[in-house]
Amino acid sequence: MILSPPPTPSLCYIWLSRQIPDAATCRAADRLHHLQVQGRWLFNSLTWLLLLPPSLWAFQPEFQLWQQAFTWVALRYGLLAHPWATLGVFFPFATTLSTLIWQSRNIIWGLPHRDLRQLEQQVNRIKAKGPSHLLWCWVWSDEEQS
Repeated sequence: MILSPPPTPSLCYIWLSRQIPDAATCRAADRLHHLQVQGRWLFNSLTWLLLLPPSLWAFQPEFQLWQQAFTWVALRYGLLAHPWATLGVFFPFATTLSTLIWQSRNIIWGLPHRDLRQLEQQVNRIKAKGPSHLLWCWVWSDEEQS
């Protein structure tokens, strides 16, 4: 996955331009928000790839029992008998659901003022630290450094 800034103007940029008067800071905030969205989906993908397969593998004896006679009691017993595997199965679903809700809220109602101020503060911290910051090259592009 190549981390690149979103094409300008995005819907988020149009909404942010009404909230942040400085155009360069607004573009940087839009790029940082895009990186946050990509980071959340990368984290979700990693949880699906790294946690779910071993957790399902731990349920292998229970799958054989469930194939013979599936009951809700057998399912409950299997989930309670393997608490770490249960957590490993439900965690990817929970993180994906929370990301979907978070992103839907941002698309439908826009960023809350608290999140907007935090985004603006992060952009200002990245700008203050300069090129030594890890996200400098993605948030502040070359045309805005001049």
